[in-house]
Amino acid sequence: MIEGLSHITFIVSDLEQMTTFLTSIFDAKEIYSSGKREYSISKEKFFSINGLWLVIMEGKSLPEKTYNHLALKVAEADFEKYVNRVHSLGVEILEGRNRINEEGRSLYFFDYDNHLFELHTGTLKQRLKSYKGASPI
Repeated sequence: MIEGLSHITFIVSDLEQMTTFLTSIFDAKEIYSSGKREYSISKEKFFSINGLWLVIMEGKSLPEKTYNHLALKVAEADFEKYVNRVHSLGVEILEGRNRINEEGRSLYFFDYDNHLFELHTGTLKQRLKSYKGASPI
């Protein structure tokens, strides 16, 4: 039986640059750094983002950008604060897709290694309710 999400791992070309990305945008707390040691397949760092265990490991960047992404829930009241944090790092931000108003707001942006992140204010329940009575876009 699946008990929940254990952790998420991203392969990144620069551990320190990604550390700045995670701590500046998501208030991630660094809880471990392997330093020059390698217990797994490469140097790594562990972070906690409000209890979510996130790992970064040193390696090659993704060769291309895709829509595969990690979406993190943020409160509507905090959305603009996060938008400003993302803008302050100068990372690539995608133009938002057409949305049904009731499904929440989103901001999509890439890290330095072509991983796509989303900050989203909605919930699954809201999304399903908004899709039920809406016409496709």
